[in-house]
Amino acid sequence: MVDDVSPGSIGQGRPLEGAELTVTSKEFTEQLILGAIMGIAFQAAGAEVLDRTGIQGSVGTREAVKSGDADANYEYTGTAWITYLGNSEPIPDPREQWEAVREADLKEGLTWLPPAELNNTYALAMNQSNFKKYGTRTLSDVAELADSDPGAVTLCVEGEFRNRADGLPGMSRKYGMDVPAADITQMDTGIIYTQAAKGACTYGEVFTTDGRIRSMNLVVMEDDKRFFPNYNAAPEINTRTLKKWPAIANVLNPVTARLNNDVAQELNAKVDVDGEDPHQVALDWMVEEGLVKKG
Repeated sequence: MVDDVSPGSIGQGRPLEGAELTVTSKEFTEQLILGAIMGIAFQAAGAEVLDRTGIQGSVGTREAVKSGDADANYEYTGTAWITYLGNSEPIPDPREQWEAVREADLKEGLTWLPPAELNNTYALAMNQSNFKKYGTRTLSDVAELADSDPGAVTLCVEGEFRNRADGLPGMSRKYGMDVPAADITQMDTGIIYTQAAKGACTYGEVFTTDGRIRSMNLVVMEDDKRFFPNYNAAPEINTRTLKKWPAIANVLNPVTARLNNDVAQELNAKVDVDGEDPHQVALDWMVEEGLVKKG
């Protein structure tokens, strides 16, 4: 990375001067933005940064940090707990989920820094017209509507969500939500947002940080029984790197603390809706927030 940045509210004294750090990420929009945010923070603190963002697949990104081929990335607590560490039951409390992942991954040579509020998990969302008509705000409300007015609840979902235990089957059991198969339409993820926005289905399966939620003015249903796993983003650092450069924590913690679902939706929309470059979106946000300065 060759951004011309200097310390703002982070990186004062350039505590990473002399460090050569490799940042990685997965290939989807949010990950590219988060990887750029991390790299820009390191540069402002004085480090030389190698950009290895955009690795295909979750496993490759994690293995790069474990092996030392990369030094750091933003990872999701639920992904680590379920996919990497092999647990079948998520932990409902987000802080406890992070703590469990942090403790388990120390044995893997990985150290997790404090998590963001940003939680990229499943949800159901509806357009404004249907929201005014039905007034549902929570998944419990949706379950009640399915019971009192069965034809009102139609779902657009992707194939994985329809079949996963932490998707539609588990959600239906948790909430006692009985939606007939005839009222469930399976489709590609991107189409779900447009169909929900049009009202072709009352509720569409969405990811809570997707920029299209904001751009299409969708209303997200609260998971009031906390069924869906927590996928809070947090820095995952190679432990050897962190021991050599402990200032990494002080550099990243204030950045992570500003990341929430509203910020993620806004930044993701700039890329997925407006067609902007993920790295430039990250840099502009860092400057706007006063975290770094240009030049």
